Amino acid sequence: MSFKAEYIWIDGTEPTAQLRSKTRVLADGAELPIWGFDGSSTNQAEGSSSDCQLKPVFSCPDPLRGGDSVLVLCEVLNVDGTPHSSNHRALLTPIAEQFADQESWFGIEQEYTLMKDGRPLGFPEGGYPAPQGPYYCAAGGNYVFGRDIVEEHLDACIAAGLKISGINAEVMPGQWEFQIGPAGPEEVSDHIWVARYLALRIAEKQGVQFSLEAKPVKGDWNGTGAHTNFSTKAMREGYDPIITACEALGEKFLEHVKAYGTGTEERLTGAHETAKWSEFSYGVSNRGASVRLPWQVEIERKGYLEDRRPNADMDPYIVTRMITNTCCTALEKAGQV
Repeated sequence: MSFKAEYIWIDGTEPTAQLRSKTRVLADGAELPIWGFDGSSTNQAEGSSSDCQLKPVFSCPDPLRGGDSVLVLCEVLNVDGTPHSSNHRALLTPIAEQFADQESWFGIEQEYTLMKDGRPLGFPEGGYPAPQGPYYCAAGGNYVFGRDIVEEHLDACIAAGLKISGINAEVMPGQWEFQIGPAGPEEVSDHIWVARYLALRIAEKQGVQFSLEAKPVKGDWNGTGAHTNFSTKAMREGYDPIITACEALGEKFLEHVKAYGTGTEERLTGAHETAKWSEFSYGVSNRGASVRLPWQVEIERKGYLEDRRPNADMDPYIVTRMITNTCCTALEKAGQV
């Protein structure tokens, strides 16, 4: 007997990486081996020296094929076994290990837009729907578009064992969100990538595009982000460490925002529930700030912060690495660990 293993990896396409996958049939009980691929076809190698390697780092049941099939998320390695330059997970691992004693948790709100024929679901051909306002967390066929895809995706993520914690319709027609977490930096990032893969595959069946474009519709419409919630053990127990973390993010705000995905200047304008990309602010219950502190955090004097700047197409390995490094370094220096 045998089973199917779908090897998934992140390619070298810039500015936004693309997910790739291929299937390997393995004998029952077999280990998941390192496997090669043609890097010249994924923007990860030259044709004259095209081999790259796939190293399994996370696997889960494959809810699309069922049975004993598995999804296998991989890191990309060079042929000598070193991490490929596109392998950002390899850069996250040492940071996650360095600050493991601070017990960093992340919850990532992955927004996305379901598109067909070049426009979001719910947008009429050659025109616009009614202005945004009634679509957020709505019900009814005049406000909600693509729910069948979204529900199938939720079920698939649960069946795969991913740490998905919720879904909701967003502010623009055809725009949705799922949340992954709480989980550590590597785990939350692995689960985001696999959840994205499942969304791509499920939307594909209906000829619909799962889009992570930061500003899919120009004009008076919300952009699409990946709000990133973060805490450490000290932050979950006290308020002062939260302020320390916010101040640390402010000191490195340009370094962070430049690495938070593509389309930053289009999305982070200071309007549509965003702060301006070139400025930094934090505040309680303020969705127009770079970093928001939920109202209950101020009341309870403990909890977490929400970095609202990452764009929908951000690489979670990069974002979690930068937030962990910046905040945990500051907390360590302040003796708040």
